[in-house]
Amino acid sequence: MNSGTRQLMFERLAQANPNPTTELNFSSPFELLTAVLLSAQATDISVNAATSKLFALANTPKAILGLGEKRLIACIRTIGLYQTKARHLRQTCQILIDQYGSQVPEDREALESLPGVGRKTANVVLNTAFGWETIAVDTHIFRVSNRTGLAKGKTVLEVEKRLLKNVPAEFRRNAHHWLILHGRYVCKARRPECFQCALDDLCDFKPKTPLAGTQHAV
Repeated sequence: MNSGTRQLMFERLAQANPNPTTELNFSSPFELLTAVLLSAQATDISVNAATSKLFALANTPKAILGLGEKRLIACIRTIGLYQTKARHLRQTCQILIDQYGSQVPEDREALESLPGVGRKTANVVLNTAFGWETIAVDTHIFRVSNRTGLAKGKTVLEVEKRLLKNVPAEFRRNAHHWLILHGRYVCKARRPECFQCALDDLCDFKPKTPLAGTQHAV
């Protein structure tokens, strides 16, 4: 995929959705960090359902620790791996209190040192809460990047580095959200909906998937 095609791809994504953002509900960097930490192997819908209960009771590190482990688990038990996530969240809250004045650090190394926080989570927080031009490569973005030819790679880190190189600078701030939403709702894993894809003529994926009962225009 050449630079002109990449430019056109993101122009179309931007035109369709000028102000993309995460589908996780949050109102502070700490709430975002909490939601992303809880989102591993869980849907945004399930996380939002849990955090709506949790944040109504506690939405700061001190308040979450004050809930105690049992009450925290009661709020998030509908999410997969809730016991491990509860432990990681409580440990993270204590570190934020002890080392960062209860604030989420705007620093990659500091974020990745928190329990349950890896590179992907750190990238989401840095991008969405602090406006960094980073791209958190999840399964959707990994698939879209390889399938379209935008940034091919065998590992998540390889795809991330190629995206940061290949995405035009003017679109880098929002690229994470455009790509994840495109992968979630259009460029799906089992049956990508090429028949309604705005990037259909730009992408390398073959064969295209037509709408059932129709002739697909290539």
